Amino acid sequence: MAEKKDYYEVLGVSKDATEAEIKKAYRRLAKKYHPDLNPGDKAAEAKFKEVNEAYEVLSNKDKRARYDQFGQAGVDPNFGGGAGGSPFSGDINFDDIFNSVFNGFGGFGGFEGFGGARRRQRANVPRHGSDSETAVSISFEEAAKGCVKTVSYDQIDICPDCRGTGARNGSTRTCPQCGGTGQVRVSQRTPFGLVQTTRTCDRCGGTGRIIDEPCPTCGGRGRIRHRRTIEINIPAGIDNGQVLNVSGKGNAGENGGPSGDLHVSVSVRPHPIFERKDFDIWCEMPITFTQAALGAEVVVPTIDGRVEYEVHPGTQPGDVFKLRGRGIQRLGSRGRGDQYVRMTVEVPKNLSQRQKALLREFESEAEDKNYQKRRNFFGKIKDMFGD
Repeated sequence: MAEKKDYYEVLGVSKDATEAEIKKAYRRLAKKYHPDLNPGDKAAEAKFKEVNEAYEVLSNKDKRARYDQFGQAGVDPNFGGGAGGSPFSGDINFDDIFNSVFNGFGGFGGFEGFGGARRRQRANVPRHGSDSETAVSISFEEAAKGCVKTVSYDQIDICPDCRGTGARNGSTRTCPQCGGTGQVRVSQRTPFGLVQTTRTCDRCGGTGRIIDEPCPTCGGRGRIRHRRTIEINIPAGIDNGQVLNVSGKGNAGENGGPSGDLHVSVSVRPHPIFERKDFDIWCEMPITFTQAALGAEVVVPTIDGRVEYEVHPGTQPGDVFKLRGRGIQRLGSRGRGDQYVRMTVEVPKNLSQRQKALLREFESEAEDKNYQKRRNFFGKIKDMFGD
């Protein structure tokens, strides 16, 4: 048989370590090598047993004193006629050990959720329902100003006939195998003794109740899937791709737990004229050459209707003017964005001979001061080539 390691080395403490230091070291190593956290890892399992063996001796004042004086001979029944006995004699209940050792470790809860042996999913515990999802399509104006829409989606709800029990007329009885706890204790003999763990009761599936006559409406599941239609308020300012959360409209909870939420994906249809940038609206306004040169009063479309705007004489292609407060409602706020209008000067096509003649006459009489950009451009060319 291989020689065992020094128990102090196993726990990583000095020989004059206090009880608190030994307990702290044990907790840290037991968490590190616990089988539920290292499934299938034989080395971790062996280390876990070694750590427990060391702690069993060093946490006991009498055993620790014999170990300090005689070493392994002081605690091993194969030496010295059983002076102290094997630290693993009798039954080992890992549930009881870890409930006491890890009590108070925030977030671990006795390793809850780290495997079947540590699971504490008790019967009749209220559980929050899962969330549902659906989608809705709205217009550009509806997104800007808000609206009310009707949406339909699949929802899991409590069976109205059995009230969620899964049994006809809601009649169930306590599971005789687990006594209504939903958990059963399992014993397994190992070379180190009888190890006891708990698992979900296979007879009642962890509910703690037995259904003798299933509900015909839900087939004993206690829940039904149905198509639900509701109205939802879509706030002003919502944008394409955003998700609206409707609290409490998701799938029903279990054992009296609250329902989940409904997530509504919002799709905003493109507008033929307007384009959204954050909470501002942009659009292009085509005007004629004459309107741009002489100025004119034009009608500009907005999401609130038509407004009149005075185009200044000499307006250039690409010039932008702003209509303050004509944009989109800021989400969750009273303010609105602005509307920006970009001017595009349209060059006429298919001119008549008379129109062409008039334009040539105008061009011959026009001076360079009427074309500032043209004069600057050719001035730069002259500077480049000296001509």
